[in-house]
Amino acid sequence: MSRLLISQGRILDPASGYDEIGDVAIADGRIVDLGSSIGDFSPERTIDAKGLWVIPGLIDLSARLREPGATRKADIASEARAAAAAGITTLVMPPDTQPVIDMASVVDLIQHRAEGANAARVVPLGALTQGLLGEHLAGAAALAAAGCPALSDGGQPVQDTLVLRRALEYAKTFGLPCLLTPLDTHLAQGCLNEGATATRLGLPGVPVAAETAGLGRQLPVAEVSGARVHFGRLSSEAGVRLLDQAKQHHPELSADVAIHQLFLTEQDAVGYDTRFHVQPPLRSIFDRQALRQALKAGTIGIICSDHQPHEPDAKEGPFANTAAGASGLDTLLSLILRLVEEEVIDLLPALATVTSKPAELLGLESGRLAAGAVADIAVIDPHQPWWCTPKALKSRGKNSPFLGWELNGRALWTFVGGRPVHTASADR
Repeated sequence: MSRLLISQGRILDPASGYDEIGDVAIADGRIVDLGSSIGDFSPERTIDAKGLWVIPGLIDLSARLREPGATRKADIASEARAAAAAGITTLVMPPDTQPVIDMASVVDLIQHRAEGANAARVVPLGALTQGLLGEHLAGAAALAAAGCPALSDGGQPVQDTLVLRRALEYAKTFGLPCLLTPLDTHLAQGCLNEGATATRLGLPGVPVAAETAGLGRQLPVAEVSGARVHFGRLSSEAGVRLLDQAKQHHPELSADVAIHQLFLTEQDAVGYDTRFHVQPPLRSIFDRQALRQALKAGTIGIICSDHQPHEPDAKEGPFANTAAGASGLDTLLSLILRLVEEEVIDLLPALATVTSKPAELLGLESGRLAAGAVADIAVIDPHQPWWCTPKALKSRGKNSPFLGWELNGRALWTFVGGRPVHTASADR
């Protein structure tokens, strides 16, 4: 289908601030016109979006799809389809696969599998160092040419600061942003925030210092390198404060937060429920509030799902012995809308955190609704309620910390390059 009209929806474009009832005309995979009065356009199909919202397809900055290397947990096809059903049109994939994304051949494999899924786009990030071992630089030029828009440490911080500096400088020569994990791995040997809750449960704690020590080492290197550096998954007030201070002198620095950190705290793990075993760990109510405030202030500009699907066995057993990570694709959109409902952040800035902001960081064409833009679009019913149950989750990973929650917001249609990749209902 090459000519499509989405009719009379509330068009929300965070990139421009546009918020109007109108039509969106799509031809050959791109938006040709939009607004309350569009020009002469003859569609092959019209979707009635009255009462619905038309938004850019969501871009998830951190989603582990478990392929290649761990297909017992999930695979590219299953998670790309789950993403499309959740209004996500782009999945950004960290390089800590097996094999690591440090060669063009691995990028080609991932892209081939993603194309075969006919669902959400998959954007692989290249490894900052070979094998993510932190010893030798990966081939940034080859990775960029293969389609990687950025380099990442894949959750495994480079320990040698000289290697880190060289890697950042090398990436800068090719205009590639670098995504770093603010972590001191020597301090991060626990499974819950270090404090009274972890002590009461008898669980090993991870101090906030694990984050601030990582940031304290990485920030000066990032500044001296002059590279575009983004810090992933901040979890603490102290980490936010360090970043905010650094941004006053280097405003190009940026950061994201995992959506579950904005709702959950260490106290949710009191029953030893392993769904709440995540890294970085859930921290205090005070930290959660600081993260919310940083989001509203713009210190943190991007929200991701930090999607990490696991098979049931990986989450069974003593809390500290289970695999860290939560399944997050299915709930991302609804939780963004809940942040707006709870007045944490206004609607357009909230949508920007999962559309235009990650697109800007990675230099992607998507993330906006404008004439000439690629037609990656979600048509959503923001008020449709649903229960978060294992059956309702489309991802193969059922390890969601939000099981049992009643949420609002569902994608009814999702388009990638103008192609329908998800339809939840017949044409209205």
